[in-house]
Amino acid sequence: MRGFADGFADGYMGHGYLEGRRALVTGGDNGIGRAVAVAFAKEGADVAIAYSTGHDQAALTAELIAAAGRRCVSVPGDLAKPEQCTAAVETTVQGLGGIDLLVNNITYSQPVQGPEDISDEQWEYAFAVNVHSFFRITRAALRYLPKGSAIINTVSVDGLHGNPHLVDHSATEGAVLSLTRALGQSLLPRGIRVNCVAHGPIWTPVGPSAGTVYDQVPIGKPVVPEEIAPSYVFLASNELSSYYTGEVLAAIGGRILQKPVSLLGAISS
Repeated sequence: MRGFADGFADGYMGHGYLEGRRALVTGGDNGIGRAVAVAFAKEGADVAIAYSTGHDQAALTAELIAAAGRRCVSVPGDLAKPEQCTAAVETTVQGLGGIDLLVNNITYSQPVQGPEDISDEQWEYAFAVNVHSFFRITRAALRYLPKGSAIINTVSVDGLHGNPHLVDHSATEGAVLSLTRALGQSLLPRGIRVNCVAHGPIWTPVGPSAGTVYDQVPIGKPVVPEEIAPSYVFLASNELSSYYTGEVLAAIGGRILQKPVSLLGAISS
């Protein structure tokens, strides 16, 4: 039996919104990345998936894309390395004949008790994967992205509210939010839209267990990858979201997007 957290997107029905498009999805070997890659394929896109070490999982994603009748290019390698970011784009262009959709989705996180437990190596690696790869892949892709292209970044609720046990991860995702807004403005004259999907506590093979997240969202349950994938289709499709750029689409289960901060008491006192 397939696990519902694995991103198979079995129930997703395509409507041709991405017919003929060519996409690169990082972190496409499982979870959100897999669900997005499969949904894109069902919408008519050929998809390249970049990933680090999940070769068996990436092969399964490729099978699901092929089953949807689309081409898949697999690009293994550590995206913390600058040269691999460039290679991922070049391999996508060579394999698919071009690129007009980019999903920066790969992430690294390692929970700790407090900030003093974060080593320099962990801090730097978190930024290398979660921020630097987003920028480097985007920069490399700009050589090929035509007018009408779309870039979609992924963050979690940690980037919106912070997480005391994932300080480095929260900092990187806050950076991605600002990167999204800045790129949305910078690339608008070129006709390239840049947006972000922010998800709430998620149930994936590497995400938290249900018991730790039920009480964190008003909707009463963690999100699963199949519930997130349509957000990426929406932001990728010029037919559906042509007026969206520099935006954050927050699928966070009813939580307030920004926590209210009261300074009146502190100021008056």
